Amino acid sequence: MRALGDTLILASHNAGKLREIEALVAPHGIKARPISDFSDVEPEETGTTFAENARIKAHAAAKLTGLPALSDDSGLAVEALGGAPGVYTADWAETGNGRDFAMAMTKTHELLEAQNAPHPRKAQFCCTLCIAWPDGQDALFEGRVDGHLTWPMRGENGFGYDPVFIPEGETETFGEMEPARKAPMSHRAAAFALLKAALFDG
Repeated sequence: MRALGDTLILASHNAGKLREIEALVAPHGIKARPISDFSDVEPEETGTTFAENARIKAHAAAKLTGLPALSDDSGLAVEALGGAPGVYTADWAETGNGRDFAMAMTKTHELLEAQNAPHPRKAQFCCTLCIAWPDGQDALFEGRVDGHLTWPMRGENGFGYDPVFIPEGETETFGEMEPARKAPMSHRAAAFALLKAALFDG
């Protein structure tokens, strides 16, 4: 795997993701900087897979800054819905006044009820990380966590669809878990572990 240099651009405006990346790369002498330090323009995510959208964001940031860039694309895939909402996970929550994930979770539940989907209603949280270099090369790292959906929503922790997702082998939803307990078993943690092994542990 190629070296990163001393600066890595995070192709996201999400402060939480920046903190996660900073903690990952700081021990290796690398500084993480958000793409917002350079531009507020976000590329249009026209891909139909997590990998395609992650690549779009990472390559746009690398081209703009001339530095290696890291992006992630993630979401919920419900087996009985053919993998939906998938790459449209955030879109299902969009309203005229921002994102409403309670609405999105309700929509998901109603679709499952309408087709009388059998229990357990299996689902996966998926995350694809992409590191892109300014010369056009890239590397992908994919993580996932399997589980099933429950209803009604449970828990005030987490974000997105966490209150309806119970990871395999657990009884609590991600929304009920303390962040420190959820973090090591998350889809993003699984993808980060692969990235770390490839870039820093070799």
